[in-house]
Amino acid sequence: MATVLSVSGSPSASSRTSRLLRHLDERLSAQGHDVIPLDVRAIPAEALLGADFRHPAIVEATDLFARADGVVVGTPVYKASYSGVLKALLDLLPQYALTGKTVLPLATGGSIAHVLAIDYALRPVLTSMGAAHIVQGWFTLDKDITVHDDGFLSVAPAATEALAQVVDQFSAALDRTPLLAVAG
Repeated sequence: MATVLSVSGSPSASSRTSRLLRHLDERLSAQGHDVIPLDVRAIPAEALLGADFRHPAIVEATDLFARADGVVVGTPVYKASYSGVLKALLDLLPQYALTGKTVLPLATGGSIAHVLAIDYALRPVLTSMGAAHIVQGWFTLDKDITVHDDGFLSVAPAATEALAQVVDQFSAALDRTPLLAVAG
């Protein structure tokens, strides 16, 4: 199966976005994919903000993108766009770091007013980076994600169903990608 890089663009250690991504990683793993989590907040700020392309953490992140067949990109929505920490990382990757890759964009936020942030803010950047196929993304409201005291994550039923559908579409697209490459 495919290697999937699951990128959390949240700057928060207690992030609903990161928790949701790790939850979805389990579904992808159960489908046979090798999932590699990457929390951008773990990359040293001086490397991101100083544009230190040679910093070991930036080199490692670049290598992870290169090795991946597919990339899940999750971000909280701030001021109607994706997070600054995610932008900082994307800016340091090679221009065509997503060439040939299938990408699933996901976002979380407090208001449905930001539901289009995936399409008008994130998708154009992913396209400009050469993504071969960007599947339908999904915006999940913060109120639909609950992290319980014991660490258990629960997602509202309607959001669970929608997320399962987009993750399954992403997984199916990953499974088809090698066939398209051979046929072409």
